[in-house]
Parts: sequence; structure tokens; C-alpha cells
Amino acid sequence: MPYIDPEVIVKAKKMDLLTYLQTYEPQELVRFSGDVYCTRTHDSLKISNGYWCWHSRGIGGRSALDYLVKVNGMSFTEAVTRIMGRAAAEPPVSVFAPNEPLKEAVFRLPPRDYSQSMLERYLRQRGISSGAIHYCIDYGLAYQNYRNGYYNAVFVGNDLAGVSRYATLRGINSGFKGDVPGSSKSHSFSIPTGSEKLHLFESAIDLLSFASFQDIGGIGMSSSFHEDMLSLSGVYKPKQNLSESALPPALRQYLADHPKIRKIHLHLDNDLTGRQATAAIMALLPKEYEAQDEPPPTGKDWNDYRCDCMGVPRTRSKERGCAR
Repeated sequence: MPYIDPEVIVKAKKMDLLTYLQTYEPQELVRFSGDVYCTRTHDSLKISNGYWCWHSRGIGGRSALDYLVKVNGMSFTEAVTRIMGRAAAEPPVSVFAPNEPLKEAVFRLPPRDYSQSMLERYLRQRGISSGAIHYCIDYGLAYQNYRNGYYNAVFVGNDLAGVSRYATLRGINSGFKGDVPGSSKSHSFSIPTGSEKLHLFESAIDLLSFASFQDIGGIGMSSSFHEDMLSLSGVYKPKQNLSESALPPALRQYLADHPKIRKIHLHLDNDLTGRQATAAIMALLPKEYEAQDEPPPTGKDWNDYRCDCMGVPRTRSKERGCAR
């Protein structure tokens, strides 16, 4: 198990579950009665007076760390990293006063660090080209966030007016990954160009890996791209009954905002989930769109393939689930 400073563990244990859910997963919190809450996923899990108890399983605790390990099935290391990574990006707020109505999380971009050197180094290690890196930095699509010893890569999604509506974080010196509270998955990380072609990916890193193959910028120069690229901000899982499914929110919004798009290239992962998602999206797309399935030639995803082509190590095994 990777080493974690004991002081970091102590800090992680101090965060109670109600504070954690209120700050980072408010959509999961449901008022049961008075000052008692439950979660949307597990209605028998009750939170009250600083403690939580999952009655149907006979387990409980106080901290968010206990919850992530016992309920969500995370390893101890992953749970500590998740808590401290989120706290580094956005400090937790105080818990609810009794009977205070639940509020939707307000989206705010994490603070931008004065330096971008850790971000650049991280992306270069992932095989991303200099031109693609500088393009994202120059246009505010990616930047470095720092707080309390933790560095994050922040990937930003904007709406059609250029207003930031989404951000996802990837730990640079940790295994943390997660969306900023209040993010709208309908406006995920993308590179619009005004073309008729759209390239679709699961993650920002995969998008930038593909974009690096299109890079014509020199060292220290931004690239210019000629075809649109969009990240779905994670794995798309259609319902078992396809007739009850809808296109991913990011894709629906992008097609509505960019009516010029006519051809869609799907570059989703080379695993069962990615293949199922590709088949579902191709079946759900309206007939006016031409769709092509173009998974990575080697590896699980386009970052694997980019790393293979660049002769640099794939990073999934070292990042403990943070390869996205």
C-alpha cells in the first residue's frame, strides 16, 4: 500500500459524513425527517447527531472515511486520497442547521496556481504534446490548482457563451479524481472548431492524447485544431433496455449547440463498457448523423495508445485508478 503521512490520515478522519456529502456530493443527500438524513442510493443509511448507520447492513461510523471504505467499497488509501484531494480543491463547509433546506452546490472553479509547471510536467508524462498543452493553458481549458500540499490538474468545460460550467480534477501528486461540486456534465471538456466532424472520448486525457496526434505547433507554441473534440466526462452506461436510454448529456448538449456537426467519430475505450457504450450511442443517434467506431489501435484507451506511440510508460498501474 502506498505510504500516506499519518498527519494526512488524521485530517481525513476528522471529516464527518454529513459535511462531506453536503460539500462534495449534495445530490446524494436526502432529508429523512428533522435533522436526520439518508442517502439517495441507500435509503436505510441514516445520518444524525454526527454519526451514520446503515441499518440494513448493521454497520456504521462517524467519519466520511468510514463511509467511503465500508459503504462505497474503496480501499483505505483511495478513501483518504479522495477526501484530502477534494478538501484541497474546495475546503468543506459547515454542516446543516436542523431543518435547513438542502441547497444545490454552487459551481466555482478551483483557484488557479501562479505556476503551471506541475501541470505541464504531468501532461508530458502522459504523452500529451507541447502544442496541445499550451493550447489548453492559453484558452483556459486546463490549469494547475494547488492547496495544502496537493496539486491538481483542472480541466474546464464551457457553455456556448464561454462561461465555465464544468470542471474535473485529476491529482498530479496523488490518486485523486473527481468533478468540482455543482459541475454540469452537459458542458464537459471540449475543443470546438466549427467543423462538421466531432470526435468523442470518455475523458479529457484521452481527448488530449488524440489531439496530440493532430499537433502541428512547435515547441512552446499552441496548436490549432480543425475538427471538434468532446469528452463525455466519464463512462457512459446505457440502461439495459435501450429504449429507456438517452444520449449522454454532454453529447446531447454539444449537438444542440453545434448544429453544423454531421459526422461523429467514437473513440471510446477498448473494454466491455466502452464497446457497449459505443454500440448504444450509435443506435441512439438520430439518422442525420453518420457515426464511425474508432477505438484505439492498441491499449485500453487513447492515452495508452499515445504512450505506446511515444515510447513512454502507461500510467494506469502507477496511479491506482487515476488513469482517466
